[in-house]
Amino acid sequence: MKKKTINTFSELLKLRTPDSHKGNYGHTLIVAGNRGKMGAAIIASRACLRSGVGLLSVNIPSEERGILQTAIPEAMLLMREEKQNLNFYSAGCIGPGIGTSEESKEMVISILDNFNRPLLLDADALNIIASNQLMYKFKADCVITPHEVEFDRLFGSHSNTEERRITAIEKAKEHSIIIVLKGHNTLVTTRGEVYLNDTGNAGLAKGGSGDALSGIISALLAQGYEAFTAAKLGVYIHGLAADIALESQSMESMLITDVIERLGDAFKQLQN
Repeated sequence: MKKKTINTFSELLKLRTPDSHKGNYGHTLIVAGNRGKMGAAIIASRACLRSGVGLLSVNIPSEERGILQTAIPEAMLLMREEKQNLNFYSAGCIGPGIGTSEESKEMVISILDNFNRPLLLDADALNIIASNQLMYKFKADCVITPHEVEFDRLFGSHSNTEERRITAIEKAKEHSIIIVLKGHNTLVTTRGEVYLNDTGNAGLAKGGSGDALSGIISALLAQGYEAFTAAKLGVYIHGLAADIALESQSMESMLITDVIERLGDAFKQLQN
């Protein structure tokens, strides 16, 4: 890694104190998964837990609860069919694998209207927002993490990456949000501030990579990082873990689960 860049992010990282407990590191709510798409919930949850959050609750359909309880025993489960106090949590993440049904649409609208904590919107949540023109419901400082196709659904067609980056800077200012435009050299922008990431590799060009990034950033939001800092730091760590994973994998063989297992090494590099 470039020494100047890693030093910058080392300075942003909050160190855990010896006398701390789980309550000091926030409680993330992840709303993810649906029939046939529970992998997204597992990946986002595991990445969130590996990124230092104190507590994690995952909102899933009740018939899928066995999958999560077995795969992520550290997580608490919330049944999607039951009403919940949304503002009990420190931060939220909604979107990975939830689908775009009418029920999912109503859930996304309810969260946009009623969730008053730091919030990350990804994947199907963004698709629902785009197809129903709900961008006016974005709250200030929410984080959205579109890839190129999702970005164009939200903000119109673009011919190339440079055009998307220009629009991302404009739309982040217009809506007072943080946009994480995923891709090679992921761009993170808000209110005219721009960060272009320099970690990561083409091994991340596989399903699940965005779900993991959502879990990482939402963990940082729950720990009290300011939203733009959480987004920049999360993108950097996500890419750094992927670069470390290349020590034992190739870009072809790398899985997002390999990357999640190297998050500890990424955090250690920053701490050292």
